[in-house]
This record gives sequence, C-alpha cells and structure tokens, in this order.
Amino acid sequence: DIRKIMEYYVLRTPGAFIEEKHHSLVWHYRKVESGLGDLRMRELFSHLKYMARGHNLQVLEGNMVLEIKRPDINKGRAATAMMKGMEYDFILAIGDDWTDEDTFKAMPKNAYSIRVGYAYTQANFNIKSVKQVRQLLQKLTL
Repeated sequence: DIRKIMEYYVLRTPGAFIEEKHHSLVWHYRKVESGLGDLRMRELFSHLKYMARGHNLQVLEGNMVLEIKRPDINKGRAATAMMKGMEYDFILAIGDDWTDEDTFKAMPKNAYSIRVGYAYTQANFNIKSVKQVRQLLQKLTL
C-alpha cells in the first residue's frame, strides 16, 4: 500500500523516483522543480505519517528525500554491528542529513563524527560543504 502511494506521487511529480532499500522505501525529489518538489513532499509526508500510525513505521525527511522504515533499523545500528568485536585505530563518520544522526550517536567516544552543513547535530564537528569533505579526505590520505 505504501509503495502504491509513493508511485502515485511519482506520477504526479516529474523527476521524482522511488528507491527500494533493504529495509525501507525512499521517495527522492532532488530532480523536481523546487516549488513543486516541496509541495508534493509535504503532501506525501502527511499521507505517509497517517499510514505509518499503528504499524511501527516512521517517516523521515532527509536531504531531498522522504524515507519510511521501521524505527529500530537505522544506520547507527548497522555501524555498531560492523564495529562489534573489532578494534580500530581511527573511526570517521561523515553525513549530511538527519538519517545520519543515529550513526553519530552510535560512534565510540574516540571516533570523529562530522555533519556536512551547519545544522543541529549529534556529530562532534560540522563542516561547510562536500567540497571541504573532499579536501579533508585528501589531506588524510597524504
């Protein structure tokens, strides 16, 4: 039912598309005319929130995306599972939207976490742009 609703909004919104992830559905509107994209996103967000009630699902607004998923499945849990039982000399987590906040929260105290863009975050640091992320990564490889 949720996929059908998202498909309806894709048909009504030129440039929008659906991405099916392992544990979620994501409606992308990055390529949609800005006014129309924002309008349709608000409509779909409201529709999905209504549908999610009582089904243990959450609707997340990200960077030009809407994602619907179970709240117990997130990037933070995945990162924790990947690090379990391992010791690392250096851990770096970088993200640019709200879906990355679970990862920042899950990082060990000695990890470096960076939010791209200036917004409230659980990350240790903010960095202005993707260009600056590339520059940082380049310096780390020297």
